[in-house]
Amino acid sequence: MNSASRTAQPATLTAPVILLMSVATGLAVASNYYAQPLLHTISQQFSLSTAAAGSIVMTAQLSYAVGLLLLVPLGDMFERRGLIVLMSLLSAGGLLVSAFAPDILTLMLGTAITGMLSVVAQILVPFAATLAAPHERGKAVGTVMSGLLLGILLARTVAGALADLGSWRTVYWVAAILMLGMSCALWKVLPRHQAQAGMSYPQLLGSIFRMYAEEPLFRGRSLLGFLLFAAFSVLWTPLTFLLSSPPYQFNNTTIGLFGLAGAAGAYAANRFGRLADRGLGNQATRVGLLLLLASWGLMAFGQASVIALLAGILIQDLAIQGVHVTNTSSLYRLRPEARSRLTAGYMTSYFIGGATGSLVSSWLYSHFGWPGVVTAGAVLGAITLAYGMLAASARIPETAPSPIRA
Repeated sequence: MNSASRTAQPATLTAPVILLMSVATGLAVASNYYAQPLLHTISQQFSLSTAAAGSIVMTAQLSYAVGLLLLVPLGDMFERRGLIVLMSLLSAGGLLVSAFAPDILTLMLGTAITGMLSVVAQILVPFAATLAAPHERGKAVGTVMSGLLLGILLARTVAGALADLGSWRTVYWVAAILMLGMSCALWKVLPRHQAQAGMSYPQLLGSIFRMYAEEPLFRGRSLLGFLLFAAFSVLWTPLTFLLSSPPYQFNNTTIGLFGLAGAAGAYAANRFGRLADRGLGNQATRVGLLLLLASWGLMAFGQASVIALLAGILIQDLAIQGVHVTNTSSLYRLRPEARSRLTAGYMTSYFIGGATGSLVSSWLYSHFGWPGVVTAGAVLGAITLAYGMLAASARIPETAPSPIRA
């Protein structure tokens, strides 16, 4: 039987399947973010400085970027269901390493293992795009991508609550068990789908860089993704230290609840995928980038007003997720046969931006406090807005909306 005969058909993407893929994507990527509300607690146990504690987040994001570049292209080479399940199981192993960690170096090792393998989320996203009917692709991608950002944000809420119920190690134990259970569910529900790239592994990796050279939109939207996730990390990495210090002095559970504000924004951003389906991707991008810049105006009052801080978080996560969904939806129209590699290239830029934002914001907070973080975020927001509106390579070609079947 040849590979074409084993390829799943688009009709296999039913509502329950896409819901499972969304939850699996969120659970996978959440593994990289459980540490964020726990940085203060972990830094106390291992006697770390603020900047050193922030390096845990940087390690997670850099290892995720490495996994994106080296592992995600395998989705265009191997049978996807088996690959997704195997990577989910190995990611659970990395979580167990973190749960047992006796020192910061072992915790970093577990974080790096989990980070590299949790890129399984980025194999699930193009898989959903492949299985979806063309006129529903933006909606499908938006749903799965909402699961991704909800996972990032709700990871903080869940981690904070579990840490106060047990300890920070409890978080990693529970996460490992959930990943094992999800692996079984994915094996039972996902259809088999044999990729047909027709390339060796080195050729697959090389083709990512060729696409950067050949596709201006790929370059433009990848740089926009870099700037977006840098802004995201500039907020979320030092936020834990702000909330655990006077005048707030919140515990882990309360700090984790701030992820719910971001989750509400992320959920609302699913509408951006529908705008992209209607040929309104450029308009959606402009609205999102304006909201991103405006969010920093609210967060400037974050040391004095928790309401302003929460409003700023909600607006920023709506903006970032909305533009992110627009980015991915537009890129998947470029080369349908190379969606995993497009994801790898775009998301590598995305998470390198996140690692850069984490590193810079940890340093800024330790030297200049919250005002330094807000100033940097506002400058970054202005740069992102200018690039998104003026750069020709970031502009999505105008196309007619996909027809909607009766």
